[in-house]
Amino acid sequence: MQFQNSIIQFRDSIILFLHEPICLVGSRIICKLASVKSDRTTTYLPIKDWQEDDRPREKLIHKGAQALSNAELLAILIGSGSPSESAVSLTKRIIDEVDGSLRKLGRCDLESLMQFRGIGQAKAVTIMAACELSRRWCEETANPRPRLLSSADAYNLVRHHLGDLPHEEFHALLLNNGLYCLKDVTIGKGGLSATEVDVRLVVRSALLQNATALIVCHNHPGGTLTPSRADDQLTEKIVKAAQLMQIRIIDHLIIGENGYYSYAESGRL
Repeated sequence: MQFQNSIIQFRDSIILFLHEPICLVGSRIICKLASVKSDRTTTYLPIKDWQEDDRPREKLIHKGAQALSNAELLAILIGSGSPSESAVSLTKRIIDEVDGSLRKLGRCDLESLMQFRGIGQAKAVTIMAACELSRRWCEETANPRPRLLSSADAYNLVRHHLGDLPHEEFHALLLNNGLYCLKDVTIGKGGLSATEVDVRLVVRSALLQNATALIVCHNHPGGTLTPSRADDQLTEKIVKAAQLMQIRIIDHLIIGENGYYSYAESGRL
């Protein structure tokens, strides 16, 4: 019996000896995996741990929105960052990608915005909504019927919309005798280089609003402000059709990203 107990103790010692290195190796594997996981853990400082004066929301409250950078304002809108960076770091990267241009950011569609790492559908929708609100604010005037006394006035009314479009659109600004704008009517939408315009629709739109004058305008998405032969021919047709109904064509504007071409200012009307 004593011999049998000795055999059992010896067996247990062997088993313990054999298991120790396995446990040791296992612990090293576990430690290594933990180390890898730790390496992937965020190392940035969350915004909630920043100094209060540096946090975008608190900065806006105490110093006003004007004190914030574009990235900080955008960070407030999207609300949170990603597992690897703060909201401010994320929006700084986005602003850098569009060369610091809010206009370029405003041209991004949903799919383009979602290409940015850290931007999902919800954040992309928020950014698009903010850009659209900004665009509408720029187009809005204190007077619901702005008075268009010059080509520059008409340009300033439509440039924020037409100047940023990736496709061509043709609009008619319907005016009364005092040159107050009654309505901005979209006559046609087209592709990158042309749009179909029904001259009858231009005249009909003016008659429906009892307009006595018109300023027509369209954009060139490519950026060039030089009128094409087709632009010249269309202008001539609209002038002749409007004259038959005793409606004045005050101007035809070609809108670009950074300026406009005026048929009237060029002495071609």
